[in-house]
Amino acid sequence: MTERVVGIGAGAKELATEDMILNIGPQHPSTHGVLRLRLTLDGERIATAEPIIGYMHRGAEKLFEVRDYRQIIMLANRHDWLSGFANELGVVLAAERLLGMEPPVRAVWARTLLAELNRVLNHLMFLGSYPLELGAMTPLFYSFDERERIQAVMEEISGGRMHYMFNRVGGLKEDLPLGWLDRVSEAVAGTRRRVPDIENLILHNEIFIARTRGVGVLTREQIMQYGVSGPIARASGVDFDLRHDEPYLAYPELPVKVVTRSAGDCHDRFEVLFEQLKVSLDLADACVERLRSLPPGPVNQRLPKVLKVPEGHTYAWTENPLGINGYYLVSKGDKTPWRLKLRSASYSNIQVLREMLPGHLVADMVAILGSMFFVVGDIDK
Repeated sequence: MTERVVGIGAGAKELATEDMILNIGPQHPSTHGVLRLRLTLDGERIATAEPIIGYMHRGAEKLFEVRDYRQIIMLANRHDWLSGFANELGVVLAAERLLGMEPPVRAVWARTLLAELNRVLNHLMFLGSYPLELGAMTPLFYSFDERERIQAVMEEISGGRMHYMFNRVGGLKEDLPLGWLDRVSEAVAGTRRRVPDIENLILHNEIFIARTRGVGVLTREQIMQYGVSGPIARASGVDFDLRHDEPYLAYPELPVKVVTRSAGDCHDRFEVLFEQLKVSLDLADACVERLRSLPPGPVNQRLPKVLKVPEGHTYAWTENPLGINGYYLVSKGDKTPWRLKLRSASYSNIQVLREMLPGHLVADMVAILGSMFFVVGDIDK
């Protein structure tokens, strides 16, 4: 029998080791789309992480420059395909600001209602898909049932399921259908009744808690350095929500509750998203009540056949479901923007992965990625 002793004592030779380079993506079940992560591994632990983007880049900002102000709404609602209505808002708000145009009151309240319903749709998608990444399939069916309930009223008013194209410079495409507000109230009430079921199914699950609590902690300092916003920032104690702090649309008249947590881990990010869902349902109810009390009237402004925005520049930002969405519009007085710079939430949020992932196990990477709640089109835009 031969006995072999390895790596013991000062004179023994060390085992030859080298770091492993692992590419997660660009097409991989854990990457939420065509995102590539270049990981350097030390055993099972991540030493460095580099997010590499650009695999579905479509050059939307350059296309903005050769489309008129009616056409760019169509381009704008596609970068975050879960937040189509919210994406459109930034474009029309920026154009209206340069035009000095005030949309009718009914349009302002209807826009606010639709923005909150769109937020509910966005959050339900992540509330269902995130547990799926951790091995829980059942929550997906619950959340998609509720998505279909809200989706039905959004589809009725706009004709679209993802790309609503319902905003117009000066207001909305058309008035609300007869009886639509009643159907919105029923849909919101139905979703609110099912929220406790989803909550009990996920948030109190021992496996879910073990996989998410204390994992992927993001500090307040990292958020400030990278410009992280939205639910991810608020889960780390950053009390900032444009609907409350720099209100637009009808938000100055609404009691917007800013949901925050302090741990900044995967569990808190999921919890913030869940609480925001409840807040949006409450805000939707408040908008419905206000719209019922308003007298009949227009929902848009009459526009010339060729819409030209006066020379100047402005920046319009909104609290999109995934974070701050901003449009910097520069006009030379033509029917197309001279420059339209898009600041998307997911693009800024995903950069912090290079700080978050090192030190974690590869198995935890899936939990961290899922808790960042991003859409790849919002990164590559």
